[in-house]
Amino acid sequence: MPGKLAELTDEFRAVALQRQGALDALLPPTAFVVVNAAWGLLPAAIAALGLAGVIALWRLARRQPTRYALSGLALGAVAAGSALILGRAEGYFLPGIASSLLTALVALGSAIARRPLVAWTSALARGWPLEWYWHARVRPAYTEVTLFWAAYYALEAAAQAALYARGDARALALFQTLSGWPALIALLAFSYLYGLRRLRALAGPSVD
Repeated sequence: MPGKLAELTDEFRAVALQRQGALDALLPPTAFVVVNAAWGLLPAAIAALGLAGVIALWRLARRQPTRYALSGLALGAVAAGSALILGRAEGYFLPGIASSLLTALVALGSAIARRPLVAWTSALARGWPLEWYWHARVRPAYTEVTLFWAAYYALEAAAQAALYARGDARALALFQTLSGWPALIALLAFSYLYGLRRLRALAGPSVD
């Protein structure tokens, strides 16, 4: 069990590093919704973007990779810009909806191309050779998990799109928060446990 937990932690870190940090995902949207309710759209966009800038500076001060600080600030700018251009508070959450949809499409496309996305993330986390993942008795397990990812992110995008159509910025902020780190942990746990079971059933070669 400790070995399984360590492997799951490694994969979580590999995937999590490709997504926004907890502060980037939680604080600017919360500030946007609160300030928008009290003072309107423009102050909300300024507050959210300013907070994203503070987080970026904090990351730089802690000597975290520059790309994480700049990407968080860029995403905050795109979100705030979307809200201002559309003149709707829920426009702030359009980049999140687009991100979910893009992830679903990439996952589906990688499965169709017989190079499943989950295999790439696993190889990144564990350093195993990619050739092993493409073996006929290994690839099906990663393909099935990747298809689950595609379905999950497609449903996530659809749910957010429905909230966007309703014009419910508060519900969008809550949904994106809950579908961030909590859902990511659950998704990775399921992926690991299901994938491990399928690999055993397929009786493929050892990675060694």
